[in-house]
Amino acid sequence: MNIEVRKIIKALNASDGAGVKLKRSIGTPEADYIDPFLMLDEFGSENKDDYVAGFPPHPHRGIETVTYMLHGKFEHKDSTGSKGKMEPGDVQWMKTGRGIIHSEMPAMSGGKLLGFQLWINMPAKLKKNKPEYIYIKGKELGVHKDSEKTVKVIAGKFEKAEGSQKNHNVDPTYFHVIVNEGKVFTCNIPRGHNSFIYLLKGELKIGEKEHDRINDSNLILLKKGTKLSVKANKKTEFLFIAGKPIGEPIARGGPFVMNTKAEILEAIQDYNNGTFAKY
Repeated sequence: MNIEVRKIIKALNASDGAGVKLKRSIGTPEADYIDPFLMLDEFGSENKDDYVAGFPPHPHRGIETVTYMLHGKFEHKDSTGSKGKMEPGDVQWMKTGRGIIHSEMPAMSGGKLLGFQLWINMPAKLKKNKPEYIYIKGKELGVHKDSEKTVKVIAGKFEKAEGSQKNHNVDPTYFHVIVNEGKVFTCNIPRGHNSFIYLLKGELKIGEKEHDRINDSNLILLKKGTKLSVKANKKTEFLFIAGKPIGEPIARGGPFVMNTKAEILEAIQDYNNGTFAKY
């Protein structure tokens, strides 16, 4: 069954951390929660004043954050003792579980910064797990390249290229795709998965039905199906992300995402009394 366009959403300008300017496309009034995905931010600028203050230490509970850098460098430190410097092409996959406190600060004083952060919900049975931090160097990512396209695989599998996340509860797909003008990218996804495309640059046509013209910094929510077909009207670069819905109620409280409001209050209390990131 071919996947078609459900809705096209322009990313909203926002800021987070200590005033980092970003474009938010999931976690907005138009796309609040695309189960299991809670948030998608594009952060970056060529003006250092837009990002130099970074994201000072802050807590998370109940979610996974996947950060993917395309340009610039960021330094990560957290309460598990993990630290590392993200460089272009690198991925940081953090399963926050019962609680982590981390900071993400630019390791550069100027120049172009561009990256993405995706939040994935965790099912109730995993929300109190011990945090896990996974760092994937860009050169370790699976890559498929032919005369028509390049596909970097952050999660899932495309042809023989594979991501490092195995046996994940939402069976995620996360591809960074570049398609040459006039060429077509196709892939299969499991029935029932929710999926979307985030268009970085270019112009594309999805599926067989007519839809509005789509170009640059747009989120395209997709209807359910099993086969995706994307034609590049001109050279096009996008993220394709899909996952199995969790289907549980969610309660949000800033950096905490749980199943009930009482659990949010508990997270705030734990953070305030110093027991939050104790393992």
